[in-house]
Amino acid sequence: MNAPHPSPSLDDLQLDNALALLRQAGQDEPDAEVGSPAWLQAVIDGLVALSSRDPLTGLANRRQFELALTREVDRVARSGESALVLMVDIDHFKRVNDTWGHAAGDLVIRAVGRALADTVRPMDLVARIGGEEFSVMMPNCPAAFGPQVADRVRQRVARNPVPLPDGREVSVTISVGGAFAPQWVRSTPELWMQRADRQLYLAKHAGRDRVCLEPSAMPQVSAEEKGLLFAATPWQDEE
Repeated sequence: MNAPHPSPSLDDLQLDNALALLRQAGQDEPDAEVGSPAWLQAVIDGLVALSSRDPLTGLANRRQFELALTREVDRVARSGESALVLMVDIDHFKRVNDTWGHAAGDLVIRAVGRALADTVRPMDLVARIGGEEFSVMMPNCPAAFGPQVADRVRQRVARNPVPLPDGREVSVTISVGGAFAPQWVRSTPELWMQRADRQLYLAKHAGRDRVCLEPSAMPQVSAEEKGLLFAATPWQDEE
């Protein structure tokens, strides 16, 4: 019979780097006895939170967003409820950096992230998915509600210039594309986001500072999604 492995000591775990990361992110050290199970769990919880958040805005990062999309795609396929994804891009962001500097660019990104989070519902998930691009997942979103909230987000950003430390202001606009998850159909987060990306492309090429959404909560099912649907049919599994 093999002897049980001894539990590692606190020194063996080498948690200095983990604690340094938490401090750098502005998180307080765990309010528990050092080395206790509660203390270790608090350290783990803090690291999990860091791994799922964008460091500049505090919003969900792309990894966390894609995990949430995976769950939502499955839920929509089973429940048939309507769900919307918005892709949001800051217009002419390179011009902001070139004119005002990268520090101002960071302020603009934070301001747009706050505007998104403040405009949508608490149940919606806002993420920064890269550079000047954001995404919003809106579960249980009726088709009639999607265009209204998307345009409200656009107007919120356009009407609120971003103040700089020297007193100047940067006016920015955003383009928004959106797509509904196909109801009662197996899909993937990638296919859903591609639909929203196509609408964002249309908004950009139509002049920016505008919203383009798929016109219905029942989009045309793509060839890939048809393949997923047929691959899941029980009679094929029995052959």
